Amino acid sequence: MMNLHFRFTRLLQQGIVLGAVLAASISAAHAADALNGKSLYLNGPTAGGTSCTACHGASPANNVNGILRGANNPTEISNAFAQNKGGMGSLYNNKFSQAEIADLAAFIGNPTVVAGPIATVSPASLVFTGTTVGQTSTALSTTLSNTGSAALNITSIALTGGSATDFNLAGGSCAGGSSLAPSASCTVLSTFKPTAQGNRTTSISINHNATGGVSLVTLSGTGNAAAQAGLTVSASSLNFGTLLVNAASTVQTITISNSGQAALNFSSIALSGANAGIFVVGGTCSTQTAVAAGGQCTITLQATPATAGAFAAALNIASNASNGNAVVSLAGSAAAAAPAIAATPSVLAFGAQTVAAAPLTQQISLSNTGNVALSLTAIKISGASAITLGAGSTCGSSLAIGASCNVPVVFTPAVEGDISASLAVTSNAAPLQVAITGTATKQAVAKPVLSDTSTVQFSDTQVGTTSAKHTTTLSNTGTAALKITSLVLNGSQLNDFILAGTCSVNGTLSPAASCTIDTSFKPGSAGSKAANVLLVTDGGAQLSLGLAGTGIAIPVKTVTLNINPQSFDFGSTTIGNANLVKRFTLTNPGTSAIALTNAAFSGAYAAVVDSASCPRFPFSLQANTSCELVVSYAPANAGTNNGSVVISSSDTSTTWSIAFSGTAVNAVTPAVTANAPRNEGGGGCSVARDGNDPMLPVLVILAAAVIIWRRKQVKQARQARTQD
Repeated sequence: MMNLHFRFTRLLQQGIVLGAVLAASISAAHAADALNGKSLYLNGPTAGGTSCTACHGASPANNVNGILRGANNPTEISNAFAQNKGGMGSLYNNKFSQAEIADLAAFIGNPTVVAGPIATVSPASLVFTGTTVGQTSTALSTTLSNTGSAALNITSIALTGGSATDFNLAGGSCAGGSSLAPSASCTVLSTFKPTAQGNRTTSISINHNATGGVSLVTLSGTGNAAAQAGLTVSASSLNFGTLLVNAASTVQTITISNSGQAALNFSSIALSGANAGIFVVGGTCSTQTAVAAGGQCTITLQATPATAGAFAAALNIASNASNGNAVVSLAGSAAAAAPAIAATPSVLAFGAQTVAAAPLTQQISLSNTGNVALSLTAIKISGASAITLGAGSTCGSSLAIGASCNVPVVFTPAVEGDISASLAVTSNAAPLQVAITGTATKQAVAKPVLSDTSTVQFSDTQVGTTSAKHTTTLSNTGTAALKITSLVLNGSQLNDFILAGTCSVNGTLSPAASCTIDTSFKPGSAGSKAANVLLVTDGGAQLSLGLAGTGIAIPVKTVTLNINPQSFDFGSTTIGNANLVKRFTLTNPGTSAIALTNAAFSGAYAAVVDSASCPRFPFSLQANTSCELVVSYAPANAGTNNGSVVISSSDTSTTWSIAFSGTAVNAVTPAVTANAPRNEGGGGCSVARDGNDPMLPVLVILAAAVIIWRRKQVKQARQARTQD
């Protein structure tokens, strides 16, 4: 008897463990199907065998043999099989899969289940971007799905309530009079065409044969004012600088853009002001020609001042634009012709030079600092014969405004002593003289030589940026050491240049040694710039190195990125389900590529890259092209989930954003009540779990009978031996 009890206890423990494992596996991998459970209950295992009705009746609702203990609880059924309660193990072990056991439990919990459709819509609300009154938005889509077990019959699809006339059904695969098979889906497309300004709402009503009879999809959008033209001017003022009297300026251009959604018509393009008469207006903008939405035209202006002094006027542009008219101020000044010339250095000092040594050459730079071309008549040196003009002069017969040229001067001392001369320049400007000095000696002397013999010309450089470095070498080709006593930038525009290198004040160069002078161009404003490096040695030598460059204004870029839609509601989803996805169209309507550098997401949203989407950031969106930004919604927290993406570009400080919204709910897990009916019998004849199993008394009686019978047999055997 004790052995029997031990076996029974061991069997019970193994059944409980096995049932727990089976239940965990079932709940983790299978969504119970009560309809399939009904078929299994009534017909038995699919491979053949006894139906559950044999022991539990036609319906679990009658609770024959405690069948309701297994309602929605596959663990009880698995345990009953494992423990062979009521002989169920013999009947059903290895006949039902874990999924089928879960289906049986679902049917026992819902014995009245019948096949039927279940209608769901996703998203349940659509938000259209702001749309101009009378215009039609891009279509948005919602999906109708049949998650039930019978055909979903669609009776009708219509707009209902609110501002229904502001929206339209735009097709899709759903249609009234059609049906969806179980697990099938179709789409409904709708558009927004506002008839008035402000917020507009309505609903799509989808009538069908599922529970509730109707599914609603909320539509909303904002109607914007009727299309109007927008006037954008590329500049609010033009400065023509300093001009010569009676000389025409260069032509300056203003670009007019229509930033609105309707044609831009000019009613007047006219000049006003005291000096309006000195300007000539041209270009493609005209009161006779409209500028289409998103289009452009140009206005050109040229000034020819008749008298010296400042001048000013205004260009007045009147149109039908919603943002009013525009005024562009015009200014400049005029001066009489005034030729002028300057020399760098203003005094040339060779310092000490050894008698009979190789000739020493230095450069004098002549610059046209006037406002007219400089006509050069003669360039001569007078004074000591040891100082002469060298070969290779870059100065011709004329010099343009702001230009410069170099005159080489050679020092060839033959007799000891101080030597002086002068360079005389004759032109249409005032006469110019440059004093030249040197000392001839028989002592050892240093001989400073620069590797550059003409002005260093830097390439055009954008304002605020720094050009490539230019390196000039200072060499000592003499027979004595030299010391640098001064090394500075000189000139009125010296702040537009940078001086560096290994040469330094108080630095010493031995004979045959060298150091470097590094210069760079960093313009603070647009226009031609000039300066020079002035180097003086302890021997009295003065060396000058000219620097020149042109500053280029920072280009202004207008970058536009169109996004459709600009916001989206993903509706409601269950946490852990497949991610919801929406495609947003990015369009570059401009004439040049946009360098899109980053897309910063917030909330439960992220980018998805597929074969039809935009590339991964960063990438360039070419002019007049589009791509789709694919966004997924994968919520981790229940409730409302708001978020956004901010798109940035390297070409502008402007950013673009898309707003997202959505809701999430937790997956539903069936609760198990401790005292709820649970089917341990799983279709067998016993579902006891409290020790009152009807088989237990039978087993006890049988065990007692066996013991009594065996004792009787022993007694009879003893009696037989006694008789023998």
